[in-house]
Amino acid sequence: MGLDSGARPVQLSLFFDILLCMARNVNREDFLAGQPPEMGQGDSDGAGYLQAARAELWRELRDQPLTMAYVPDGSYNYLSNSASAFLCSLTFPGAPRARVVHSQVEEPELLGGGSSVVSCLLEGPVQLGAGSVLQHCHLQGPVHIGTGCLVSGLDTAQCEALRGLELHDLVLQGHHVRLHGAPGRVFTLVGRLDSWERQGTGTYLNVSWSEFFRKTGVRDWDLWDPDTPPAERCLLSARLFPVLHPLRALGPQDLLWMLDPQEDGGKALRAWRACWRLSWEQLQPCLDRAAILASRRDLFFCQALRKAKRVLEARQDLSLRPLIWAAVREGCPGLLLATLDEVAAGAGDPGVAARALACVADVLGCMAEGRGGLRSGPAANPGWMRPFSYLECGDLAGGVQALAQERDKWLTRPALLVRAARHYEGAGQILIRQAVMSAQHFVSTEPVELPAPGQWVVAECPARVDFSGGWSDTPPLAYELGGAVLGLAVRVDGRRPIGARARRILEPELWLAVGPRQDKMAMKMVCWSLDDLQDYCQPHAPGALLKAAFICAGIVHVGSKLSLREQLLQTFGGGFELHAWSELPHGSGLGTSSILAGAALAALQRAAGRVVGTEALIHAVLHLEQVLTTGGGWQDQVGGLMPGIKVGRSRAQLPLKVDVEEITVPEGFVQQLNDHLLLVYTGKTRLARNLLQDVLRNWYARLPAVVQNAHSLVQHTEECAEAFRQGSLPLLGQCLTSYWEQKKLMAPGCEPLAVRRMMDVLAPHVHGQSLAGAGGGGFLYLLTKEPRQKEALEAVLAKTEGLGNYSVHLVQVDTQGLSLQLLGGETST
Repeated sequence: MGLDSGARPVQLSLFFDILLCMARNVNREDFLAGQPPEMGQGDSDGAGYLQAARAELWRELRDQPLTMAYVPDGSYNYLSNSASAFLCSLTFPGAPRARVVHSQVEEPELLGGGSSVVSCLLEGPVQLGAGSVLQHCHLQGPVHIGTGCLVSGLDTAQCEALRGLELHDLVLQGHHVRLHGAPGRVFTLVGRLDSWERQGTGTYLNVSWSEFFRKTGVRDWDLWDPDTPPAERCLLSARLFPVLHPLRALGPQDLLWMLDPQEDGGKALRAWRACWRLSWEQLQPCLDRAAILASRRDLFFCQALRKAKRVLEARQDLSLRPLIWAAVREGCPGLLLATLDEVAAGAGDPGVAARALACVADVLGCMAEGRGGLRSGPAANPGWMRPFSYLECGDLAGGVQALAQERDKWLTRPALLVRAARHYEGAGQILIRQAVMSAQHFVSTEPVELPAPGQWVVAECPARVDFSGGWSDTPPLAYELGGAVLGLAVRVDGRRPIGARARRILEPELWLAVGPRQDKMAMKMVCWSLDDLQDYCQPHAPGALLKAAFICAGIVHVGSKLSLREQLLQTFGGGFELHAWSELPHGSGLGTSSILAGAALAALQRAAGRVVGTEALIHAVLHLEQVLTTGGGWQDQVGGLMPGIKVGRSRAQLPLKVDVEEITVPEGFVQQLNDHLLLVYTGKTRLARNLLQDVLRNWYARLPAVVQNAHSLVQHTEECAEAFRQGSLPLLGQCLTSYWEQKKLMAPGCEPLAVRRMMDVLAPHVHGQSLAGAGGGGFLYLLTKEPRQKEALEAVLAKTEGLGNYSVHLVQVDTQGLSLQLLGGETST
């Protein structure tokens, strides 16, 4: 029945044809025999064709269920030529505020209630009356548009003509036209109440033609030819609208004078008569629709770029991704990139600059159109090192300029675009790192007696389990949104699985060991020179974390002119041995790396004759992880270094400071919790960094779902803390279930199929469950309905196929946190 098949078109009614055939109490014969009232009685051929169309509708739609919903005060607006009806469709009578869509308005308080502004840029005092509409306008105040008006297609060049006027019930529009091949601008002015129909007496500017002629001096022969029949003399055919003046460009003033003719001796009337004028009927074929769409597109991006700049500089939680897609698809990403460069270079806040650079990365990724490889990947191409060096040195403007210069070399094909996007994200990481480095303000040490050479300082720590708020502690969320995480320090199978030990040695060297506590299997290395420490910022390099610990503890200065040997002898009279261990598997989700960094720093500082408080140590770990370039938040070290059950919080500000509140629970509840809390190692390892990159990308894009979920994480933490204070296991189970759903929203893909199968099997036996940390694998922690369920759940899991190499572990809340102990001297290994 489609036109492309060559079929004859047929007019069908939504109500009397399409919906009627699905209604009850309608039989096929009556439906086929009926005809709509608009069909003439003698159109037998049309009636037969309509009957065939209705038969097809009956066959296709009769068995479809039809339901009805009642909409109170609803209405149906039919298309018409009425300006009033058009205004009604775009405005909201009685609404307290204006509706602003795809527009930048400097003084929104001047917009009347129920008015509408669509794709406009309004600078300065632009006042809009109630029930009026502005479309596709760039206006500079002071401008006053009263009630009941539609104004479209005007720009700053026409603003002078509006000064001192207050329009009411008028439609003023600017049009692009092409007359005999030449482009031009034409303006039309009519009344809101004017009719475009040919029948009737007609009006213009909301008054009768006779009143209009009397008021303006215009005569009917100015508008219509003498031989035009009176019935054809209507607004549609009236030659009212100037399209060409012999001496100057046209403007709204060539029509606005008719609203209030001044005593100017007929000057305005003579100027109007001197113009070549056309009627709306004559003008419509001359409209240059391509130019109209192009000007609207240019205005849209003009206002959108200003809005983007304001959103970034004001740190608003609005997503720029729709603008990015639009700019790329319209083939004009250059202006957007230039605006983002401007914001980044002029930002006094590293958070604003980092978000602007992340938006540049999004633009480049969008330009690649899904080709060119994965967005996540390495970002250390030599060509980008010069811009990175500017950023590292704090020269933000120079760094942004150098980034843009390098970017221009990478725009030719998708693979280069994706790689450039990775490097822009790398540049953003530098700025995040500098913001987090502000945590150093809260790191302090106190001098104590230097241990004797060979005397071990041993630091031991529990692991941590996060019950709520994870991801909100991750920079930049931690200082842009403000974070809150509830965590537990826990022993696994009765042991504190993470630790480090350090001691002074006589040799001016650094001896490093990473591995099991009983160090027969430990990976050992010796640093004889500063060159051996240069890979401290490469997380996968052997001993990188321990090397970073020496640097962050201030024991070694890699930029010093003194050699490593000279530094160690001058300050300590010898070197150090540092051994760190974890009994947890890699990628466990229990905060191992951050807690291990805290243990190493604590042991190393004490071996160097200094003591650092736990809260200072939390901030020192933040600093170390930025030096190490692994990033990450503060919840792991808060959870593992501080004892028991607590909430860590950071405010939405820099410098980044973490405060910790211990949660008081009812007497005996800790033991009850120990009886009901279990860990299940899923056998799936994961690297949080892979998930972290996606989360940061979505946060910087300010995707609405991500922003809302991040706020919910913080709010949910306070609710979870209250559940602990009440000592309610069922409430805590609900918290865990909600928390896991929030984690999945924050980092899609963090739930492997095998883990989902395991959680489904365990669900009947638990109040709640969640993967630890970022998810993706590692440990699953459960709050069981019955106490001491380790053996019972092992039996349940044993009956389930396809779970892989899992194991179940006991958990106890650790009430000690970080412990530091000085031992006697031992033979070095």
